[in-house]
Amino acid sequence: MSSHDQPIVVAALYQFVTLEDFEALREPLLNEMKRLDVKGTLLLAFEGINGTVSGTRADIDALLDWLKRDPRFAALEHKESCCEAHPFYRTKVKLKREIVTLGVDGIDPNRRVGTYVEPEQWNDLIDDPEVLVIDTRNDYEVAIGSFEGAVDPRTKSFREFPEYVRAHYDPSRHKKVAMFCTGGIRCEKASSFMLDEGFEEVFHLKGGILSYLEKVPEAQTRWRGDCFVFDNRVTVRHDLSEGEFEQCHACRMPISTEDQASERYSPGISCPHCWDSLPEKTRAGARERQKQIELAKARNQPHPLGRNPRENTEN
Repeated sequence: MSSHDQPIVVAALYQFVTLEDFEALREPLLNEMKRLDVKGTLLLAFEGINGTVSGTRADIDALLDWLKRDPRFAALEHKESCCEAHPFYRTKVKLKREIVTLGVDGIDPNRRVGTYVEPEQWNDLIDDPEVLVIDTRNDYEVAIGSFEGAVDPRTKSFREFPEYVRAHYDPSRHKKVAMFCTGGIRCEKASSFMLDEGFEEVFHLKGGILSYLEKVPEAQTRWRGDCFVFDNRVTVRHDLSEGEFEQCHACRMPISTEDQASERYSPGISCPHCWDSLPEKTRAGARERQKQIELAKARNQPHPLGRNPRENTEN
């Protein structure tokens, strides 16, 4: 079955826009998602909306139409891929302080943001030897794929990014900076932060890696590996089809077929990346979660197999 023939559409969306009444939006949005049988999680905050949802073609289109009836969401953009079944098991709308957590007060992409670079022009930018290319994603995402030549900050969460930049880069020396992330949202915050820090020329990939994979032919790609996605597919290939990685639900690391063959791999509990490093409290939680997964399977009931209790919307 080709991706175009698959029945479920996965839509990743975000928009930085001032929502003074974001708390009041939660219930009508949640009710509409449930009415349409759209699954996944959307975050609402004063600064905007963010999330990934899945549903049939008609239901996703209806949800987007519903959102865009609000003039503030008229310019809302999203990225799509397709799969055979819902990659999410639940429907949620959460209220947050930030729709992507940088943790630095005063950073506002609605006020100031870097220069957008279309996917078709990205190769030319990152091929420039004077451009510092930074992958703003977390270490477990970078581990399975990135653009050739990009710097890996080895951050565990996006909150660590400001400290990393301040410790390693100097606006007087690093004149041109290009950044990228999965869908573009982290780079909105990261570019706004770096401009406030005094970096002069800050660029970011419009639509993120997913847009690049969609629009740039594989024969011309600078991308290497798979791209981590925040749903039960775990990764996608260059053609946006589902990759072969699974995810360790104890440490969140993507795990290969080779990893799963290791004696250090125990489904839901440990993998070669975390078998000797997780705190016992975390390990105990993983054991209990796996127990509930197995019970749900035995009862033929849905369970959020791919979700770790920690927040996952590109934070």
